[in-house]
Amino acid sequence: MEPQTADRTQAPSSPSTPGPLASFVRFVVCGGGIGVLSSFAVPLVAMTMPWAVANALITVASTLLCTELHALFTFGTGRRPGLRRHLQSSGSAVAAYAVTCAAMFLLHTFQSAPSMLTEQVVYLTASALAGIGRFLLLRLFVFTGKSPETAATSSTTVPSEKRRVPAPATWLDAGPSLPVLSRAVVGAPC
Repeated sequence: MEPQTADRTQAPSSPSTPGPLASFVRFVVCGGGIGVLSSFAVPLVAMTMPWAVANALITVASTLLCTELHALFTFGTGRRPGLRRHLQSSGSAVAAYAVTCAAMFLLHTFQSAPSMLTEQVVYLTASALAGIGRFLLLRLFVFTGKSPETAATSSTTVPSEKRRVPAPATWLDAGPSLPVLSRAVVGAPC
């Protein structure tokens, strides 16, 4: 009987980060899908409590769910978001809400009685721009794939005598004295 050995030719499986277009499509599908489901949930919950309370509860729940989906699926971080990422994502949602409110306020400032079509065009345009801005904010700053510790250390300078030699990309690059590790394992959080 042959001994069981691990196949070292394959790198450990790590979640792949989707490209910008795939991330954007996932962002629209997740956010839009949860938005549609929320629009059905609010009236149902409002049957048991005031509408404003039901709307607030569903908004909080849907924002939390969207943040989880964006971390795991949309941006492929491979781990659930912590409190910091939940707060950042919620902040971006509040900013998007402020943009749409400001657009509607400006519309009613410049046109005292706009038609429903004009209101819809302005609102949907502001929502689309706010959504693109939110996507960029989440992709570039919130779900970058770096942990807060990694992001903090990457911006600091290290004296040349204290710099570490980067790990080899694969086991094939490892010399006889180096351990068999891939970059995915070296950079993985504990």
